[in-house]
Amino acid sequence: TPTPATPPLDLQPPSDTPPLPRTPPSSSNTPPANVTAAMAEEDATVKEPLDLIRLSLDERIYVKLRGEREIRGKLHAYDQHLNMILGDVEEVITTVEIDDETYEEIIKTTKRAVRYLFVRGDAVTLVSPPLRT
Repeated sequence: TPTPATPPLDLQPPSDTPPLPRTPPSSSNTPPANVTAAMAEEDATVKEPLDLIRLSLDERIYVKLRGEREIRGKLHAYDQHLNMILGDVEEVITTVEIDDETYEEIIKTTKRAVRYLFVRGDAVTLVSPPLRT
């Protein structure tokens, strides 16, 4: 048995449908002031954890790492794994040694300055953004 032929689809709007209104082209590519303020306010809110990191871009942050290491530096870039690129970094490494004779703990701190530092995200245990008042 032959299959019935399907009529072709008519993709044109019906003739009695009014045309869509056209908006005149904007003379400027900048949004109105109230939209800009709302966008800026939305950009400054923290809705998920990485938003706090995003708001700290180009600011000095404190990062605590595994192995008793702490760094402070200007956050230049980061990703979802918390890999970070920091600039003008001050790194502090704290080591604890035990005196063989007195069994007292001897705490030593070593500091170094690094121009740029790549921090692997799996070593990060804490990130503290700058204080905002």
